[in-house]
Amino acid sequence: MQKRVQSSSSNYNNIIIGPQYCVPHYLDLSIMRKVTTLNDNFTITDINGKIFFNLDSSLISLHDHRLLLDATEKSVIMTLRRKVMKGHDRWEAFRGESTELKDLIFSVRRSLMFQTKIKLDVFLASNIKENTSDFKVKGSWFERSCVVYAGDSHNIVAQMHKKDSVQSVEYGKDNLMVRVYPNVDYAFIVAVILILDEINQDKIRQQH
Repeated sequence: MQKRVQSSSSNYNNIIIGPQYCVPHYLDLSIMRKVTTLNDNFTITDINGKIFFNLDSSLISLHDHRLLLDATEKSVIMTLRRKVMKGHDRWEAFRGESTELKDLIFSVRRSLMFQTKIKLDVFLASNIKENTSDFKVKGSWFERSCVVYAGDSHNIVAQMHKKDSVQSVEYGKDNLMVRVYPNVDYAFIVAVILILDEINQDKIRQQH
């Protein structure tokens, strides 16, 4: 059963994907876009280069689906799917390779992306009415910077910024750094950031 974020940042116990993705300390992850492919593929590592996840869109033919794989690329952790809805962007995350409602984990809705500003609402599957979001993402995609908050509070659960390195400049790689706060499900945070990137890429394609 999913446990909700507590009111104090020191008491976060937010298991969404699984307890194995929650650690009692800050976790810094690097999300690196693979430039050797035309697809939206990413590798997610820690600061020492240890691979945590891979995002692959080349394994499936459907354009609106993404697979979040484990480090070995043999096990599908989540399927990310774009849901076509009039008026706003929405993505859904399901357990494993399923896209059935019973396996829905959370959904992400774009509430604002005007020029450079970002605002996303994240709803857990148990939040059927969606009167209030369980998490919010706010920031500036132009600066590759955003903050993930718990609901409507000021409690931060993760922060993202762009990391410029010699390697990223030379090879044109888009390297995003994400700091996940203690006891926050980092698989969930990674999925939200990857969906944010997809929404931004859609926005760029619409402008061209």
